[in-house]
Amino acid sequence: MKVAIAADHGGYTLKEEIRKYLESEGIEYEDFGCNCEDSVDYPDYALPVAEKVATGAFDRGILICGTGVGMSIAANKVKGIRCALVHDCFTAKATREHNDSNVLAMGERVVGPGLALEIAKIWLGTEFSAGRHLRRVEKIKEIEDNQ
Repeated sequence: MKVAIAADHGGYTLKEEIRKYLESEGIEYEDFGCNCEDSVDYPDYALPVAEKVATGAFDRGILICGTGVGMSIAANKVKGIRCALVHDCFTAKATREHNDSNVLAMGERVVGPGLALEIAKIWLGTEFSAGRHLRRVEKIKEIEDNQ
């Protein structure tokens, strides 16, 4: 699995924690920034991650900002992206199983590092269950194609 990861200034610290986890687990990743706590614009970091996932260059993406909202909105503008804003373990599992989410968004000001790491572990370790959920994901793709 290849993971693209990025954060704005509001998610930098949490991104660093998740990046260390990816390294410790031997999960291949690329860090698309930002690399400091100086104010930056989250769309500038959401877009490259979303584009890389949408093209298949990366299997999944993780985006972090203060709330996760801005990153998820920006990422979901890219065709083929199903970015889920997650702040609990149940949703982390459900969005992979049911929605085949390919980008995870979290808010550093909403979840602490312990919970965020658990969410990332669950999300990365859960596969899409397909079945009845496949037709729903296909309908989402149809909506994108018709816009």
